[in-house]
Amino acid sequence: MATVKLSEKSIFGLLLLYVALIFVLQLWMGPRDRWAGYSVLTPLVAAALLPFRRTLMVGALTLLAIIGSYGFGVTGLSVGGRFVVTMATALSFGISLIVCRVRLEREERMRRLMVARDRLSLLSAASSRVGSTLDVRRTARELVEVASSRFADSVTVDLFETVLRGEEPQDCPVHGVVTLRRVAHSAATDAAERGSGERATASAEARQDQEVHVPARWLGAGRPPRSHILVGDSITESGLTVPLPSAGAGAVERTSAIAVPLPSGEAFLGLAVFARGPGTVPFDTDDLMLAEEIAMRAAVCVDNARRYTRECETSLALQRSLLPDQPPEQPAVDAAARYVPADPQVGVGGDWFDVIPLSGARVGLVVGDVVGHGLQASATMGRLRSAVRTLADVDVPPDELLTHLDDIVIKLSAEYSGDHEAAQQGDIGATCLYAVYDPVSRECTLASAGHPAPALATPDGACEFIDLSPGPPMGLGGLPFESVTLSLPEGSLIALFSDGLVKSRHRHVDAGSKELKQLLAQHTGSLDETCGIVLRALVDEPPQDDVALLLVGTRALDASQVAAWEFASDPAVVSQARDAASRQLSHWGLEEVVLTTELVVSELVTNAIRYGNGHVQLRLIRQETLICEVSDGSNTAPHLRRARTFEEGGRGLFIIANLTERWGTRQNRRGKTIWAEQVLSSPVHQTAARP
Repeated sequence: MATVKLSEKSIFGLLLLYVALIFVLQLWMGPRDRWAGYSVLTPLVAAALLPFRRTLMVGALTLLAIIGSYGFGVTGLSVGGRFVVTMATALSFGISLIVCRVRLEREERMRRLMVARDRLSLLSAASSRVGSTLDVRRTARELVEVASSRFADSVTVDLFETVLRGEEPQDCPVHGVVTLRRVAHSAATDAAERGSGERATASAEARQDQEVHVPARWLGAGRPPRSHILVGDSITESGLTVPLPSAGAGAVERTSAIAVPLPSGEAFLGLAVFARGPGTVPFDTDDLMLAEEIAMRAAVCVDNARRYTRECETSLALQRSLLPDQPPEQPAVDAAARYVPADPQVGVGGDWFDVIPLSGARVGLVVGDVVGHGLQASATMGRLRSAVRTLADVDVPPDELLTHLDDIVIKLSAEYSGDHEAAQQGDIGATCLYAVYDPVSRECTLASAGHPAPALATPDGACEFIDLSPGPPMGLGGLPFESVTLSLPEGSLIALFSDGLVKSRHRHVDAGSKELKQLLAQHTGSLDETCGIVLRALVDEPPQDDVALLLVGTRALDASQVAAWEFASDPAVVSQARDAASRQLSHWGLEEVVLTTELVVSELVTNAIRYGNGHVQLRLIRQETLICEVSDGSNTAPHLRRARTFEEGGRGLFIIANLTERWGTRQNRRGKTIWAEQVLSSPVHQTAARP
């Protein structure tokens, strides 16, 4: 059943009609019922519910009607009867005016209380909803959503480009125009939506994320920030872009707007503009104060988000500067890697990867993960990566390398123990996987410190995780690390990764590991393509943790590229070693390095016979460089020194260091190996060296 609602204007008209009918009724009835005049009290009582002017008008007309009818029109009444009716009407008229005034005052107080409650509610909503994330654009959109719901028909937030990048707010010129970026906008699309309270909010699309040009005076350049109320044509003359729905002719004259700068200390982040279109109450000074309070709170949140964005950008820049853009090209392996930072709300972590060239054509493969996020994690990652490269240069076995790295992490944690901020973030910890691959023997030795085991895909299409006994995470100390050695077929694919690749908020680790094996087993394209396929399939957007992925395709050196001899520990074999090396170099077509290689072989074999024990092994490896290795059964490593003028010995290693590109020594299970590398200048040799 339809409900009929009468407006105040309709009620006022009905009451006037009732008064006219009462007047006619009194004249018609005459003296037969002198108390019929009291029926006029009905419009007086009802008129008390109308606005004061209309109540006064109804009462005055009613009183005139009674005076006219009972004072002059109706005859046969006594003076007392006329007086009683007239005074009763006058008294009722006065009471109705008093009731109307009291009612209006109470309604005004209630209205003010309701307005105050709504404003407090709006401020509470602004405090709780604006700044829920540390994202500048999201914070601006939250301000728009809160203000457009109950305060304005149209809200825009324009910020400096530098603020969006996390940089310090720029100084505004006193005169001229500044360029801002519209990052959030919300407006009712038509009058019907404004009446129903609905809003159409766009999110950085269409009307958003566009440049706007604002006069510098609205940002309070050169003076304290000041907000302004604009009404009608002053909006057009202000130079501000205030998008309001068109509501016919004269719509501009019936609009109002408030422009509020968003301050950050003595600088400005941008400008917020609130607008009300036709059909709504224009802004007043109380609304101006409310808009300033909302904008002030939002400016604090935007500035916090800007500072956090700057910290995240700094952490990410530091992280990327400490990581290689791409693994360096190695003759032993093909490698491709990807690093995906975590969601900025979480913060950049300390994941890293590395490919380290080692002696004897070998290569070291590293993937690690530092506990925590932010600048500290990135800085710790850089220190650990440098430590791993230093230990790898010394040719430490994987299990021993992790032991030394564990000691370094413990020392770093002790250094940070006195730092209150670092103590709040927790002790320093990390996980790491280190592997060494030898293309000559096709053996890969791996050790893990709490890190996920790598996946191995063989050329026959099988893919499994390497059965590796992971040690404890680094930073605990006192526990050993174990290594495992595998013989890999040429063309195998090794996937080293951090746990962020297979673990997410939507997927269990086991499910992620299973999917990773399926993707690697289907690998047919390049390693770069496979990296992209794996990341698109497994990594959420945005990821909750950093992701480091290193894919390595193994190569094997052909037997024709390696030559080895074993000699007895006798000075007479030195010439035999020189002759063997010379013949092999001639067979390879490397006559230009024969003299240098003979000298290197002579010095190294002589030292091995003089200071070592057991048999002496000589090995030549031809690839992009020529590697000469001499091994013996002694664990005593030689040291380079400058011989004095009259000393007979001590010049051999000095000569080798000057004739070769680089040299070094490494320990092995049966003694030590001294090696030296020479660069092959001929492009033909370098091309032929690659299998």
